[in-house]
This record gives sequence, C-alpha cells and structure tokens, in this order.
Amino acid sequence: MPCEGKALARSGAGHDRGTLYLVLAETEDRVLLTDGKRRKLSNPKEKNRKHVEFLPDSVLEAVSGKLQGTMTDAGIRRALAAARVSCSEAENDQGGT
Repeated sequence: MPCEGKALARSGAGHDRGTLYLVLAETEDRVLLTDGKRRKLSNPKEKNRKHVEFLPDSVLEAVSGKLQGTMTDAGIRRALAAARVSCSEAENDQGGT
C-alpha cells in the first residue's frame, strides 16, 4: 500500500483516549485510524471525527521520513513513536504538561 497517511490524530474519547493514530482516510463525519500495533493496516479503527484531535501538520512533517515508500505496520509504529517525542518536546517548550 503506498503512503496514504493524511494526518496524525490523538483519540479524545473512548477506552483508547490519548492514543496517537495515523489517519488513513476521512469522510465528513468518520475517520479510519491505525497505530500499527493494536489497530493494524489490515483492520483500521473507525472513529467518529469529533472524538479525535488532529495534530498540527508540522508534527506529520517531522515524522514523514519514517513513512516513506510502502506503508507498513512497523513503519507506522516508528513514525508514531517519533511523533510522541516531537509532541512531548513541543509541550515542554510551551510549558504544558
């Protein structure tokens, strides 16, 4: 599957609250999410759009090198790990928790 990741998002509601995901597809009110571990490319999570928080495009750009070429579950896990680091550094710079 070619690299189709459109954005990164954090779950804001549900048992997976706070989990980072790669957004595979979007519709007006639903998104398909994968994290490469619990929700693999072969079985993405469908979630209501208003229950996710989309991360800034700058975070996706920072980890886009990990998503080059054919997208795999392992590549998604590496990219999301890098995004977690990027997000925590940004929160520390802004004085957040």
